[in-house]
Amino acid sequence: MEKRVTFRGIWLPILLVLPQIAVTAIFFFYPAGKAIWQSLFIPDPFGLSMQYVGLGNFRFLLSDPYYRASFGTTLVFSALVTLVSMGAALFLAVLADRLIRGSGVYRTLLIWPYAVAPAVAGVLWMFMFNTRVGVVSWYLGQLGYNWNHVLNPHEAMGLVVVASAWGRISYNFLFFLAGLQAIPHSVIEAAAIDGARFWTRFRTIVFPLLSPTTFFLLVVNIVYAFFETFGVIHTITSGGPQQATTTLVYKVYSDGFVGQDLGSSAAQSVILLVVVSLLTVIQFRFIERRVHY
Repeated sequence: MEKRVTFRGIWLPILLVLPQIAVTAIFFFYPAGKAIWQSLFIPDPFGLSMQYVGLGNFRFLLSDPYYRASFGTTLVFSALVTLVSMGAALFLAVLADRLIRGSGVYRTLLIWPYAVAPAVAGVLWMFMFNTRVGVVSWYLGQLGYNWNHVLNPHEAMGLVVVASAWGRISYNFLFFLAGLQAIPHSVIEAAAIDGARFWTRFRTIVFPLLSPTTFFLLVVNIVYAFFETFGVIHTITSGGPQQATTTLVYKVYSDGFVGQDLGSSAAQSVILLVVVSLLTVIQFRFIERRVHY
């Protein structure tokens, strides 16, 4: 029987949630409101004066070819990071779920990369693929391939995608492994007795039962690629070459902190806020539908 906790008054619950409300208000609502307010103005770089322009910053962004290009770059980058990280994590989870000797050790080792911060991961991959001292670039040179992500936009995009997805594989692996272990083995054994091969069982039984976990990870990884990969891009490519790896979140930094265009940077932050809000609504709508069914 479920045990419920009840409060006799209203002040104790308010006191318990007050620290979380304060943190949310200070570090989320206040910066978000400040960004919305600042997006309506064009301040000078020193913050001494502001000129009201209304929606002028947003109109400028929508007509700016560089911003539209960064939007397309973000979509491609997010799709690739999500596909690589989820695909690799699902493959590793299927292998780790099988009854093999030492599977517990393998699972522990696969979780470790999640503890590495994105900026640190970016530094590690940058040194491995450095055009002068990188061990991977040296081996590629021995094979006859001249690796240079500093000048080649496609190589730069591939490197930041792999570096960003590498740290996310462990997170996806945990959820996929938990989902696989929750599937009744009797169903899979019955299909195996009927003559279904491994790929047929996975395609018709396992993967459909993993659809809630897959959709959850899909939304979470898209949000991660949109917002949490700044450290990787900044340490490896700094948005280059030729802005080939300048995503939306990195353009907010480059325009606001480097270019000192605070009004445009605030407008870009508002657009990102709208995007992540839509993704959150989609995720919660899906969860509610699954609960009702």
